[in-house]
Amino acid sequence: MAKVLLINGSPHADGCTALALEEMIRVFHEEGVETELIQVGNKAVRGCTACGFCWQADHCVFSDDPVNETARKFEAADGLVIGSPVYYSSPNGTLIAFLDRLFQSSRFPKQMKVGAAVVSCRRGGNTASFDVLNKYFTISGMPVASSTYWNQIHGCTREEALKDLEGLQTMRNLARNMSFLIKAIADAKEKYGLPEAERRFYTCFADGK
Repeated sequence: MAKVLLINGSPHADGCTALALEEMIRVFHEEGVETELIQVGNKAVRGCTACGFCWQADHCVFSDDPVNETARKFEAADGLVIGSPVYYSSPNGTLIAFLDRLFQSSRFPKQMKVGAAVVSCRRGGNTASFDVLNKYFTISGMPVASSTYWNQIHGCTREEALKDLEGLQTMRNLARNMSFLIKAIADAKEKYGLPEAERRFYTCFADGK
């Protein structure tokens, strides 16, 4: 059975971001996709120190937060949903620290795992935050699932967000599209294998030219 890992980057485990993810989870289950939700936004997560440890050890040097445990679950999953509230036109800082280390320290291939970003906000900053989260997918060879609008939900409280019928609809359509992509990629992988991913050239002009 296909599996999707969902990350809640909000410090509120039952807030607006959680509501959006719950709407997706319900549809995933209808589509026969297994899910696991990980609460990150209320954890103490330090940022990456660029120490280089993970290049040899294949995991992050810091083991006192959920990064390494999540990496193992991410490796076994077929898709990843990242949800975050909008703080000053950006995702929650705790989530950014978590994602920087998760994607940097986990060396398993992420190619063709399907990604989706979800943001919640009162009013503005949503598309900027959406853009930040999507970049984790596009640098990793992960197809990005889309919906019928940008993946956002509006409201200061869960009760307000429940009134955003278009936002909730967007989450349901996103989950359906993501389920389809995961299944289609699994079929294509069995028939054709994964596409070749060249990893040889790095733009770094140390000679100044």
